[in-house]
Amino acid sequence: MKHLGHLISIILLAANACVAGLLLLSAYSPYVSPVQHAVLSCLGLAFPIFAVLNAGFLLLWLCIQQYKSALLPLVAFLACLPQLRDYCPLNFSTDSPPSESRKILSYNIMGFAKGVKESGENPVLEYLKESGADVLCLQEYHTYAPATHVTQNDVDRALKAYPYHHIGHVGTGRSNRVACYSKLPILSARELPTPSAYNGVMMYELKWDNDTVLLLNAHLESNKLTRSDKAIYENMLTSPEKETVKSGLRLLIRKLAKASALRAPQADSIAQAVASSRYRYIVVCGDFNDTAISYAHRVIAGQLDDAFSESGFGLGISYHQNRFLFRIDHILTSKSLQPYNCTVDRSVQASDHYPIWCYLAKKQ
Repeated sequence: MKHLGHLISIILLAANACVAGLLLLSAYSPYVSPVQHAVLSCLGLAFPIFAVLNAGFLLLWLCIQQYKSALLPLVAFLACLPQLRDYCPLNFSTDSPPSESRKILSYNIMGFAKGVKESGENPVLEYLKESGADVLCLQEYHTYAPATHVTQNDVDRALKAYPYHHIGHVGTGRSNRVACYSKLPILSARELPTPSAYNGVMMYELKWDNDTVLLLNAHLESNKLTRSDKAIYENMLTSPEKETVKSGLRLLIRKLAKASALRAPQADSIAQAVASSRYRYIVVCGDFNDTAISYAHRVIAGQLDDAFSESGFGLGISYHQNRFLFRIDHILTSKSLQPYNCTVDRSVQASDHYPIWCYLAKKQ
């Protein structure tokens, strides 16, 4: 019996070592180039799974009082502490941000939730109108001709508190648009050249008191998952038979890896624009279509701070359909700006994304 218990402990320790190794691989996968190793770069998506499994082993070792074995999962957690903080920060909110701060909001509006009106109103447009934000950065900006759907005139009336706005086409196909509505003067607007047919980035110069802020509004390459792909993913969760999971994973990983490889040069372009900017105040926000544990996020955030990691709380899941529950919308700021109360706002569910907003104040 004693030998059996010893054997079980060895097997559990080996399993824990495997999980700890995968946790570290997923945590540091953002340092792998998706262009050269696309599949391996996607391992960051599994980071929360390995973190939960590692926590389970830590609790197990503590419960059975095998404290030496508990050092293995504990060391693994310590080795990826920055990634844990980025993925699930635990900051307490500030009741009153500084009076001179400005509220910035980023939101993939999914064409104003496909432009549908409910009792004559559109929930996305109403949310933006009541948001109190000083700057709105919108992705997938589409308006419609029929009066039964959201028109540009509807937007102009609802957002009349924003005297400055710019709506720009991105991507070589020119079928996608991103927009900026601002209470701060927009001094200039131009597209940042990025290799994509549909996605892209707009750059704005905003006047904030006597300073100029460089603002990048990004909509990076989507994962191009069809309704059929998403149905396969949901079926994997609800009916996890071996063959279903095996074939489903193969399909999803192939598509996710391809999209990750396309996002990499887009992220590189943003990082280069930030590095070459002469401005002290810089904000990059938008729908990155990638989590905080990814090559795209790591490269873009190279000289910037993640507002949610610095001032948010919890997982901050921003994409919420088809059980793909990830924070893929981000606000990154230069170190000369202090973020407050960064929030993924779940009060509006019309789009497949939740908006993310925070207050920003200049550091002295």
